[in-house]
Amino acid sequence: MKLLYNPIFLEHHTGMHPESHRRLQAFNLPYSNTSLDGSSYLGLVHGADYINQVKDACRFAAHLDQDTVTSARSYEAAVYAVGATLEAAQQGDFALVRPPGHHAYPNKASGFCLFNNIAIASQHLAQEGKRVLIFDFDGHLGDGTSHIFYGSDQVMYWSLHQYPAFPGHGFVNEIGEGKGEGFTLHVPLPPGSGDDVFWRAIASYLPIAQAFNPDVVAISAGFDGHQYDLLLDLRLSLGTYYKLGVLVRKHFKSFFATLEGGYNTQYLPAAVYNFMDGINGNAIRFEEHETESDFRVWQTFEIHLNSGLSSLSKYWNI
Repeated sequence: MKLLYNPIFLEHHTGMHPESHRRLQAFNLPYSNTSLDGSSYLGLVHGADYINQVKDACRFAAHLDQDTVTSARSYEAAVYAVGATLEAAQQGDFALVRPPGHHAYPNKASGFCLFNNIAIASQHLAQEGKRVLIFDFDGHLGDGTSHIFYGSDQVMYWSLHQYPAFPGHGFVNEIGEGKGEGFTLHVPLPPGSGDDVFWRAIASYLPIAQAFNPDVVAISAGFDGHQYDLLLDLRLSLGTYYKLGVLVRKHFKSFFATLEGGYNTQYLPAAVYNFMDGINGNAIRFEEHETESDFRVWQTFEIHLNSGLSSLSKYWNI
């Protein structure tokens, strides 16, 4: 797995905003090794009226919502972010992109996201007949992605996220609808959750993800669950991201990733490189002490865990 990057991603100007060009500048990657314009793929997920709305907003550097900012070249950056994610899907790489995507709905921007990069790539794979597991370990629920595939039994969505937090839902009783019932795995983590709670959650839900038997794992790789991130109250260490890479390599045969959140520019590159080193079978680069959760966090988590697994037990042998 290698990083796919294009300097156009820096041209999505957001001003004094947590999702700024400084996130990718921290990687010091001036070169471009991806150049696919993803505009012809937007319709796999997004409506024509919404695509035109984004174009118009960028023309005037208007906000799409209170949190989602645009600038003159934001549309261009966004379609190349889609393209890089599609290339990553073809090659098994990591698309180091912005704007991120997993909060974007078919006809609505949300949470700093214009177009849903991971959903577009996953839908493209699904149309090729592949079973896709979307593994979203960003600290926020990817509500746009969850919504898009909520009725699908060909795309499973598995998210571990702080709850309560933006976007305000993602509880264990949200398991899909219609033929997609049982194919949405929402794993809420209480504020203050450390590595121990996180890995208990992974171990509890991994058998379901494996039973789904995906052809491809599409990873919404967000790093705002790190203990020093600016927007959330999770307490993951850098080592957890390395172990996530090892887990993906060990348990799944085909995978790719695209960047979602992660807003502490001092730690974001270390977390990304640890994750990739885990996937690539390299030694860990950035060590950090493991974190532990207090009793109240564990107590809340276990209640949610038991409820969630109970609601999925009629669909999966767990």
